[in-house]
Amino acid sequence: MEPVSNGNLPPGFDPSTCRSVYVGNVHPNVTESLLIEVFQGSGPVERCKLIRKEKSSFGFVDYYDRRSAALAIMTLHGRHIYGQAIKVNWAYASTQREDTSGHFHIFVGDLSSEVNDATLYACFSTYPSCSDARVMWDNKTGRSRGYGFVSFRNQQEAETAITEMTGKWLGSRQIRCNWATKTNAEEKQETDNHNAVVLTNGGSSNAAMEANQDTGSKENPENNPDFTTVYVGNLGHEVVNRDELHRHFYNLGVGAIEEVRVQQEKGFGFIRYSTHGEAALAIQMANGLVVRGKPIKCSWGNKPTPPGTSSKPLPPPIA
Repeated sequence: MEPVSNGNLPPGFDPSTCRSVYVGNVHPNVTESLLIEVFQGSGPVERCKLIRKEKSSFGFVDYYDRRSAALAIMTLHGRHIYGQAIKVNWAYASTQREDTSGHFHIFVGDLSSEVNDATLYACFSTYPSCSDARVMWDNKTGRSRGYGFVSFRNQQEAETAITEMTGKWLGSRQIRCNWATKTNAEEKQETDNHNAVVLTNGGSSNAAMEANQDTGSKENPENNPDFTTVYVGNLGHEVVNRDELHRHFYNLGVGAIEEVRVQQEKGFGFIRYSTHGEAALAIQMANGLVVRGKPIKCSWGNKPTPPGTSSKPLPPPIA
């Protein structure tokens, strides 16, 4: 089954139980054997299915464990095969997302770059009939277009949301809301139908995505092995402390944590891992994780780990 797959993951979708990835924008010359060869670098592949299309094919790769799938998303998204950048994200059946074709849709504009589907949905989920939220992404740059759509089962609640949410702060900007017009509603439908896969914050952060634009730069955290620190934002400063943050990331089981810092009054913190790969996997797996009712935002720390920094794993956190 072809998934409705991109940064637009269904609300409540849990990648921790998923071990399959969706591969989009595949060059027509790519074969299943070549796809297996590329993806088995992230771990043993159980099976691979390629659905051929005239201009660009798509497919699915099933791994034996979710760690391999997460690593594939983190390392292979944007990889060029025959000069064409593939799109890699979690795979899931379309039945996991509610059919909103008969629902009432509103347009949400002036979204800041860090807002993703989960953030947008969390913002509007205070309205009980809110059924879906989508941020529109530019497939070429991997960046947000600055607007999205929110669906409601109840028309009156959609109208109330337009009135109440216009001018409210979401991320670093005030949003504006209105009824979705026929033109932009068709764009949303087209995105749904083509299942464009853009790794956002259902995957890595916008900061990490922007880093992908310059794959040759040594200062690019995505490609610089000296970057081993994860930035963790949107923390509830009144409740999240160092031990609690350590516990959440320790439970991911992605590697050795060497340092945990929290700025409680500012609502963010940092997790330093032993290796660049462990930090990359932590960003992929923890981004959007709900901590005390708030989805956290993970990206690369803005500075590489200084040479000679003490490398000793912290003891396990207290349960």
